[in-house]
Amino acid sequence: MDFSHATILCLGDIMLDRFAYCDTERISPEAPVPVLLLRQTQSTLGGAGNVARNIAALGGTALLMGLLGKDAAGAEIEALIADSPGLVNLLVASARRPTTCKTRYIAGHQQIVRVDEEHAGGLDALEQRALIAAARLAVGDADAVILSDYAKGVLSRAVIDAAIAAARARGVPIYVDPKSDDFRRYRGATCITPNQKELALAARLPVASDNEIVAAATQVMREAETSAILATRSEKGMVLVEAAGDDVSVHHVEARAREVYDVSGAGDTVIAVLALASASGYPLSQSMRLANTAAGIVVSKLGTATVELDELMLELSRDVSDKEWHHAKYFSLVEAETLVRRWKQHGLSVGFTNGCFDILHAGHVSLLAAARAKCDRLIVALNSDDGVRRLKGPQRPVNGLTDRAAVIAAIESVDAVISFDEETPLDLIRRLKPDVLVKGGDYTVETVVGAEDVQANGGRVLLIDLVEGRSTTRLIDAIRTSHSPAEADAARLAVRRAAERAEEDVA
Repeated sequence: MDFSHATILCLGDIMLDRFAYCDTERISPEAPVPVLLLRQTQSTLGGAGNVARNIAALGGTALLMGLLGKDAAGAEIEALIADSPGLVNLLVASARRPTTCKTRYIAGHQQIVRVDEEHAGGLDALEQRALIAAARLAVGDADAVILSDYAKGVLSRAVIDAAIAAARARGVPIYVDPKSDDFRRYRGATCITPNQKELALAARLPVASDNEIVAAATQVMREAETSAILATRSEKGMVLVEAAGDDVSVHHVEARAREVYDVSGAGDTVIAVLALASASGYPLSQSMRLANTAAGIVVSKLGTATVELDELMLELSRDVSDKEWHHAKYFSLVEAETLVRRWKQHGLSVGFTNGCFDILHAGHVSLLAAARAKCDRLIVALNSDDGVRRLKGPQRPVNGLTDRAAVIAAIESVDAVISFDEETPLDLIRRLKPDVLVKGGDYTVETVVGAEDVQANGGRVLLIDLVEGRSTTRLIDAIRTSHSPAEADAARLAVRRAAERAEEDVA
């Protein structure tokens, strides 16, 4: 998947999104409100700027156009653009309008309050002429146009008409994230992307069921003379209705099941990926599926976030058949690096342990549970089959890597499984940079591979007491010495069947 050859013009309301991260431990004695203790502030591009950020994060080029005030917030926006590869500054200065700024106060991963600074009035003649001239010129360099309407005044009827006319004259598709309930304002656009509420207001029809969504989308599509409507429905997924001669074709996609941290900017991600994928040659129905996957990623992040290409590829790789259920927890090293970065962006601590885990027993389960109790997410690295043979001899492993990974993945304490063929997991540890490195109590901190690296990065090394009398070697020896050959074969078969049952339970 390569979006690097696509250039998208993002025209609309640009704003500065500020996030004030706070602690709160008490209620004010002056009023029934929480007292916030400010810890950190962060600023990002919002509105059309967030659409552009998503395009650049996925490897495309975004031409960012809108109005910018001559103030501190405007200067901050220009600095953010200058520091963002893939963004091209085509902003038009306004002498009379302040830069739109939204400040969100967040405590405990929850938004407490938002403060807006803005002027949402109409354009004056000078501003409108400047935007129209800039849009007509920029369309010539674009593979697609996005109109990002936040109802802050930039997308006047004249600006919309001029941008759509210029794009259609060059055969450039136009995608609209609407705010008005009159979609005829966007007449001639290629695709409009309302959420369910926006669609209901525009169509003046109910939208509770799938059939109602299609009926409403069909009506507004014809009124706006557009080729497609993509209706986003939060946890219910998306519905794409496309013109097909005198009829329509309908495509449904279910939402990606995820823990939702923040829905801020999810619509920006949807339209960015939709336009970028379509401009890169994907049909609209496939572009919708990519946009749906990206939206599932971005809502799991805090703040006005973006999706990077490796994150999108990783999430798409998780779509596996039922026969490969264990792959949902089995990752390559590159995938694991992406996963760890995502976890750490959420403020989660990452634990790491490794071993052969040939025949799972109570000692293993106890160690993994204790390890998971010391971190928010736990990665288990398994020695490859060749690695086990080098360590344990030619008769091992009893269970191959696929079986061992399946059984470990079935354990609730484990969040990710990877493997390595080297003599030690040192390279994995150095690349993943876990916060907690866990080994059994038969080690000392000085003998744990990777301990110095983890500690140098500010992490901890933890030694977990082993369950007395439990080990794979002892278990295998007991099978070999305590039973006849037939009984030993039966015992080995029982172990394999137990592993198969674990797979079936998870599937």
